Amino acid sequence: MQEFLDFKIFDNTIQAYGIVALSIIAALILKRIISKYLASLLFKVVKGLAKGVDKQSFVNLVVQPLEVFIVVLIMVVTFDKLNYPEALDVKIYKISLRQLIDTASVSTIIIMFIWLLLRIMDFIALILHQKANKTLDQTDNQLIVFFKDFFKAVLVIIGGLLVLQFGFNKNVGNLLTGLSIATAAIALATRESLENLIASFIIFFDKPFTTGDVVKVHQVTGTVEKIGLRSTRLRTDQKTFVTVPNKQMVDSIMDNLTLRTQRRADIRLAVSLETSPDSMKELVDGIRKILSREEIESSTVFFTEIGSNGFVIPIEFYTATISMDEFNALRQEVNLLVLQLVAALGIELAGVNTDIRIINEPSGETQRPIL
Repeated sequence: MQEFLDFKIFDNTIQAYGIVALSIIAALILKRIISKYLASLLFKVVKGLAKGVDKQSFVNLVVQPLEVFIVVLIMVVTFDKLNYPEALDVKIYKISLRQLIDTASVSTIIIMFIWLLLRIMDFIALILHQKANKTLDQTDNQLIVFFKDFFKAVLVIIGGLLVLQFGFNKNVGNLLTGLSIATAAIALATRESLENLIASFIIFFDKPFTTGDVVKVHQVTGTVEKIGLRSTRLRTDQKTFVTVPNKQMVDSIMDNLTLRTQRRADIRLAVSLETSPDSMKELVDGIRKILSREEIESSTVFFTEIGSNGFVIPIEFYTATISMDEFNALRQEVNLLVLQLVAALGIELAGVNTDIRIINEPSGETQRPIL
């Protein structure tokens, strides 16, 4: 039996292969138990931040990357105990197959570890979101989304540098020094992206608008759904999804409709030139009485214009920042009441009746048809 276990295949004994196989099988069987246990230990580290969130939420979030990380780590460690077969020591484009396997192994471990950190960052963002939802201010929510994306990007960059350092054995310090000359060219090439990134910080600290505000920029009106590192996403009243670069949100004239203190309505009432002054005064007074409602905070009604086609009464009134449906319903009610008042006073609107004169040039007679 011992002779069979000591028999070598590709420079390694059958016993060594058996130990590696048993280790990998044990890792596959026990990965769920080990990952849940490690997740519980990680939860103890962050539970000070995780008040009000159950432990199961955290475990479910990190258990999958932990499982993969554990299996990959055990596979790399156990295979490292085997002797690399000389028969497989071949080179591909001046790089040995062993170097490729080592690079792939180390890079996979680093990538799995970064994946685990990204999941933990998602959990922390989830906790912060729940705390921010308890406040009325939406600024906290958008800051959490912004910095989560920002730190995720930084973490991915760090992971890439670690892969270069330990997977490909590249000196990251020398690499960064060598890239310093090219940094200026890269900055010029990505100038617009950098401007949008800087603009995103201006948005967060200057706060011209927040998530949930209705804004109008470049003839586009919509609700702010997300403020990202490069752009702001708007949901229009047509339910389309518009992406606006952050630089344009900062540099352009942007109207934050949510911050207005009142809603304004205008009515331009034109009545017939045959209306008497007494009827005009009675009409103006009646309109002022109509606008003396609780929903209308202020109003102006004056007979200010005598046009060639009729007398014009500009009507203007302001309401509180009620919903658009309520505002349109109020405008409709006011319009109907004004029309009822005009009809009750026997006043004709301008342009209702039109006289047309037909002149018979040969006889010089003028006929006036009845319309």
